[in-house]
Amino acid sequence: MNHLNNPSSVNYRIVPTLISFLVLLLRSWIVDVNTTAGDWPQLLGPSRNGQSAETNLATSWSQDGPPVLWKRKIGQGFASPSVVSNRLVLPHRIGQEEIIECWDVASGQTLWKISQPTSYKDDFGSDDGPRATPTISGGRVFLMSAEGLVTARELSSGSLVWSVDTKTAFGASKGYFGMACSPLITQGRLLLNIGGRDGAGIVALDEATGKLLWQSTNDEASYSSPVLAQIGQDSIAAFFTRSGLVLLQPGDGKVLATHPWRSRTAASVNAALPIVVGNHIFLSTSYDTGAILLSWSEGRLQKIWSKDEVLSNHYATSVYHKGYLYGFDGRQEQRPTLTCVELATGKSMWREESIPSGTILVSGGQLLVTLETGELWLVQATAEKFNRLARSQLFGNGLRAYPALARGKFFARSKSELVAIDLTAKGE
Repeated sequence: MNHLNNPSSVNYRIVPTLISFLVLLLRSWIVDVNTTAGDWPQLLGPSRNGQSAETNLATSWSQDGPPVLWKRKIGQGFASPSVVSNRLVLPHRIGQEEIIECWDVASGQTLWKISQPTSYKDDFGSDDGPRATPTISGGRVFLMSAEGLVTARELSSGSLVWSVDTKTAFGASKGYFGMACSPLITQGRLLLNIGGRDGAGIVALDEATGKLLWQSTNDEASYSSPVLAQIGQDSIAAFFTRSGLVLLQPGDGKVLATHPWRSRTAASVNAALPIVVGNHIFLSTSYDTGAILLSWSEGRLQKIWSKDEVLSNHYATSVYHKGYLYGFDGRQEQRPTLTCVELATGKSMWREESIPSGTILVSGGQLLVTLETGELWLVQATAEKFNRLARSQLFGNGLRAYPALARGKFFARSKSELVAIDLTAKGE
């Protein structure tokens, strides 16, 4: 690990002067709100675990499905929407420009829209749009493009505060499908798995300026994103890199523990986020590798169980609810199985075979399952049996992007549309 206290050699750009920065900070206080009060400020929600504290969602829908509040045309991308207060931010791509767009949550009106040139082209003929979900913190929006450009912008206007080109600064590689790490912010630091050279597998940038604070490991980048965990007295950032699990201190990048977990197949990815429950850490991947449950105690990782036949996540992260995991088992392109697994033992409780792949959120004892076919399912979060309560067709075509859930409103994207629906309206 290489701690850098004087990162003068790094090629980063800082736009504002000290005075203008203070002005920006004051403005951000006006825009920013308490992100625990119903916001969805980052990938998979406030705690990056797909869990929502919403308690007023309907348990049934009308025959026409939940009411659509608005729809908007968008471009390419796998990024998810992030929501704070009355603002929703989503990056997408139209032509040779990456668009960072902010909408009013209630009306769907565009509040601001910024474009930046992009030449990213997927090597496998897939979508060429941004992959990483924006993170909103302190009145700013933090993003990473498919080409590895990290930017901080004002939530109020979209104005650029700073930018760092991780390819130039750290020798980061786009990997198989572009760069996809959604920034994790903690202790004034922006943490990213970029897979850079010379000990820059994981980096921490200053949230205010973009300056490099530390770099750590030689791990290649994955398609997962880090999560923050408080286990006992330990504040830990958990990364599921291309090699496996890395636990480190967010303050200085010191590696606390690692556990290799990846396929022996070279053409493979780790994509699901680590799930932390108490002092347990759950990892899952596909490609004949499967799931593993680890415990963290007294500075050591210990394996509880591992299996390849119960919950092998390909891209979508599972969710945890009252002792059980709910997720997709199997490859995305091969119609996986929606399943429930007991966390403590890995025991399979039920399996709904051969359904389109998708994503899952959990709220108030219900699973919100979006499918690549454009359907939304409402499923009871119970280990007893698969029980679908309702279903609705949102789009003519779907996508693998995660949705967002904020104050009873559900925001999802397809290949060409962003939709807002009301999940509090009860069916007749």
